[in-house]
Amino acid sequence: MHALVLVIIAACVFVLAYRFYSAFIAAKVLALDPNRPTPAVRLNDGRDYVPTNKWLIFGHHFAAIAGAGPLIGPVLAAQFGYLPGFLWILIGGVLAGAVHDMVVLFASVRHNGKSLAEVAKAQIGPVSYWLVLVATLFLLIIVLAGASIAVVNALFNSPWGAFTVGVTIPIAIFIGAYLKWLRPGKIVEGSIIGVALIILAVVLGPVIKESALAPYFTFSKKELSVLIPVYGFFAAVLPVWLLLVPRDYLSSYMKFGTMFLLAIGVILVNPVLQMPAATQFISGGGPVIPGKVWPFMFITIACGAISGFHSLVSSGTTPKMVSNEKDIRTIGYGAMLTESFVALMALIAATVLPTADYFAINSPPAVFQKLGMQVQDLPYLSALVGEELAGRPGGAVSLAVGMADIFSRIGGLRHLMSYWYHFAIMFEALFILTLIDAGTRVGRYLMQEIGGAFYPKLRDYKWWPGVIATSGIFTFCWGYLLYTGTISTIWPLFGVNNQLLGGMALAIATTFLLRMGKAKYIWVTMVPMVFLLVTTIVAGYQNIVNNYLPKNNYLLAVISAVMIVMVVLIVADSVRVWIGILSGRTPLIKETEETFMKDAPTKYLSE
Repeated sequence: MHALVLVIIAACVFVLAYRFYSAFIAAKVLALDPNRPTPAVRLNDGRDYVPTNKWLIFGHHFAAIAGAGPLIGPVLAAQFGYLPGFLWILIGGVLAGAVHDMVVLFASVRHNGKSLAEVAKAQIGPVSYWLVLVATLFLLIIVLAGASIAVVNALFNSPWGAFTVGVTIPIAIFIGAYLKWLRPGKIVEGSIIGVALIILAVVLGPVIKESALAPYFTFSKKELSVLIPVYGFFAAVLPVWLLLVPRDYLSSYMKFGTMFLLAIGVILVNPVLQMPAATQFISGGGPVIPGKVWPFMFITIACGAISGFHSLVSSGTTPKMVSNEKDIRTIGYGAMLTESFVALMALIAATVLPTADYFAINSPPAVFQKLGMQVQDLPYLSALVGEELAGRPGGAVSLAVGMADIFSRIGGLRHLMSYWYHFAIMFEALFILTLIDAGTRVGRYLMQEIGGAFYPKLRDYKWWPGVIATSGIFTFCWGYLLYTGTISTIWPLFGVNNQLLGGMALAIATTFLLRMGKAKYIWVTMVPMVFLLVTTIVAGYQNIVNNYLPKNNYLLAVISAVMIVMVVLIVADSVRVWIGILSGRTPLIKETEETFMKDAPTKYLSE
């Protein structure tokens, strides 16, 4: 199978889905109203609630949701062959992930930009509110610490990488100030300057590596484990226009640009997928993923198909910046399809490698020897890259090698293989860092909500002592896990928890649709919810029985069980409300009733 075939099929599916399915959801299911003032307009405070250009929000939203998941997940799932992952990315992205992101964003906008927990409180009740708060806060701590470890492993003792990634932070602050004070409203001009500076930083990376400045950009794992949380703290505290938005949307240009170049490379090179459509490991026994294609592939490829983490962004920073409801379609549905395309590119980059080489990279040497496979091009690729590539599991290295291999085939650029490889590693790091800044800010919001139950002043987002204190506590939680490195032992738990959160968010979204009198359309959210929850609960159970308990890892077993129980309770609480609405005992809340849709969210803000 040629890679170009997959790209053409995916492009057609995504374009048609956006043109027709997202339009149906926008017009019929959600009935987006461009004349209704959004929270960003009504509650504009110049810091968290800021009306923002649609395309700037798109860049920020995409950068925030597209962390390590769409890159690493498809690479790991290539263990099962290219076809299962390809189908899940297409079907999941169109019918589940993009719907999830769009509906949750809409629900948050209609609740004054409040979090998913607050939406659950308004639509279902206080029990679900606290369950969602605990579940989302726990997931955020895990994903931020786990994602940060990937950055640390990519950048330690790498002056080229540390310089290129680190310099994007002052560049973002400069562009934020430039658009705020020096040249207000000149978005195109600021974007050109910012992108030019980022490209310059990439070009100067190898120069820094060979210069006398290299020691100043060479950090150990422990040093980076402190610096990254410090960055997350400032990203959570500073106004969104100063660091988070310009940092994320400028990084998104690099993301878009690299994926565009990779797509062009696939078109020009049209590599053959050397991984078979399905491997013998679809029935289990694979060295990369410890389970069968169902249910484990569906928790391995999360971002790119559907990811619960997206609900935290869709009910976190993004809804506080949407200036017009009609933009929800482009931001929610469009950004998710863009991420699905990124996931497809990652899958292609991994599967163009010889099958044995893929497993040699993603398996410990002792495990690979038991497979009885012989490497093909790996020694040659290792020589071109200048590093030993075998026995480096996790997906990042095989993705970078695959991307570099495609790039280096264009126009006789094989001699630049080492450059392309390190560029790809930095590209992956930028994806993850944009997740860290948005995720830390969302975590700060959750900490303020939880603390506000005991000290109401904390829910005042303008009160600086509360902002600083909650940001510090949350950052310390995931920063401590990062510094001690213990989060690496529970990273597999993220896949299950993430999809459980996605199912939980769809249950809340279904409740909201019923409350709006849209009972005939609830299949839009209910069908993906049922599939996701059944699949993930089975995966969680198998993880406990087959992976955690045999290894005496009781902590992970307990955490998995607790998360499953919490999500089941939230769904049960939702079903209680559904029955009440359908039986007529629970009143509908229609859009025309200002008592809830406009006044009630304000009440929740002031509680």
